[in-house]
Amino acid sequence: MPRIAVLCGTGMSHFAFTLSSISGGKSDSMVAESPWGEVPIVVVENDAGQVFVIDRHHSKGDERTPPHSIEHRANVHAASSCNPDIIVSVNSVGSIIESMPPGIIGVAVDVLDLSTQPWTFHDDDAFHSDRTSPFDSALSMICEEVLSLSQGVAPNRVIVAQCVGPQFETATEIDALERLGANVVGMTLGPEQRLISETGIPHVSLPCSSNWAAGRTPGDPDAEINHESVDEMASGMRDVIANCILKLMQSID
Repeated sequence: MPRIAVLCGTGMSHFAFTLSSISGGKSDSMVAESPWGEVPIVVVENDAGQVFVIDRHHSKGDERTPPHSIEHRANVHAASSCNPDIIVSVNSVGSIIESMPPGIIGVAVDVLDLSTQPWTFHDDDAFHSDRTSPFDSALSMICEEVLSLSQGVAPNRVIVAQCVGPQFETATEIDALERLGANVVGMTLGPEQRLISETGIPHVSLPCSSNWAAGRTPGDPDAEINHESVDEMASGMRDVIANCILKLMQSID
């Protein structure tokens, strides 16, 4: 039976419910143990397979763990412990390019992560995972097909810049990231990709454009970024993400 683990965050707190409703499946909750803490998982199961949904911002209370405080090792360890065929990262991002306005989902081809904090499962014995092609190209193409049908456009080969947050970036920082080759910017994909690369599990990244990056709002370069608006925009993309996940499930032999 196909198994997919999904790591999601901003705007996706009800993603498991959306997926269950669209697929006609049932859902249940479980908790995964890890050396870095417990991770709650919602399991959505239907005739096509199982999807393990992890909210990367989970906490023990009602608060949402801020991006700079996420224990990515716990989340990725929990995802890999589900023995998935694929891990999918769904990340809210700010768009630097006009071809990916808010409301559009793309497919990442690479990550630009210049942050200084190391992320690894191998602190005691050096392990160097290859990240030449961080995302699975065949699986990414499947998502592109779904996005083309759903959106009329499927930005591919998207390069995601990693910033640590929790503040949004300045306009000058965005300009610098663009010169380095970035198309969008987010706060969570970099650590996830580094850790997933050590598991050997195929990885797909679906960056969701939730806002224009600082200084990039058409006609209003001084427009401020509001997190509540970002969350609302991201939540509107749940159905399309769910369709991508279901199509990926059908592709697994």
